Amino acid sequence: MADSTARAIPDGTAHPQLDQLIAVLELLRAPGGCAWDAEQTHESLVRYLVEETYELIDAIESGNRDELIEELGDVLYQVVFHSDIAAHTESEAFTLEDVAAHMTAKMIGRHPHVFGDARADTAADVNQRWDEIKKVEKPGRKSVLDGVPQGMPALALADKLLGKAEKLGMSAQQLPAADALESEEALGAALLATVDAARANGLDAERALRGAIRDLQDRMRAAETSAVAPTQTSAVAPTQTSAVAPTPTVAAAPTPAA
Repeated sequence: MADSTARAIPDGTAHPQLDQLIAVLELLRAPGGCAWDAEQTHESLVRYLVEETYELIDAIESGNRDELIEELGDVLYQVVFHSDIAAHTESEAFTLEDVAAHMTAKMIGRHPHVFGDARADTAADVNQRWDEIKKVEKPGRKSVLDGVPQGMPALALADKLLGKAEKLGMSAQQLPAADALESEEALGAALLATVDAARANGLDAERALRGAIRDLQDRMRAAETSAVAPTQTSAVAPTQTSAVAPTPTVAAAPTPAA
């Protein structure tokens, strides 16, 4: 059973390397620094945030420690970058400290079973309590769909929405049926049913698809390598299709440079 004793909020620990990273970015964006960094906006950096996030996912799934450190750093740099832009934008005027303070308050508020006297003995209890807390935090949300980012990858979005449907008491029978794949609508229903089946078996459909895509790319690279190898071999030793010996001019020595 979980310990219900409230924990004290921990004091902050010094992070000199993080402070130095912040100082480096501030210098790059200051007058006399880097022109490219100084010109960036929240909007112009979106493409890099998306790219760095996917590179981080690749690093996590590859299990490579060095790549994970590098890609976590790239994502952290994006957070520092956006915070510095805001700090120098009059209409926004917030800093990385504000971002950290907001997140700290949010996490403490969402863990009353750790920092308060509430009880949540299992992960399921925690999830239920989070839903209740978020209703208080976001009173303007009238639907379980409010706040769901529609730009998520399709399978991940389907998985999230199926979880929301569960909380509404919707059974699989209430979801679209996967009939013959005669249209995109039918294909969509089949994909939705596949994601639902994956959820029922504790599987991550998005990660499974990324794995299948990586396997496909590996096979494609192997096929490309196989296709190149015979070509390279034939350039060195052409296949003889006739019983007649080739004339000496076929293997003539290269012309000396002038």
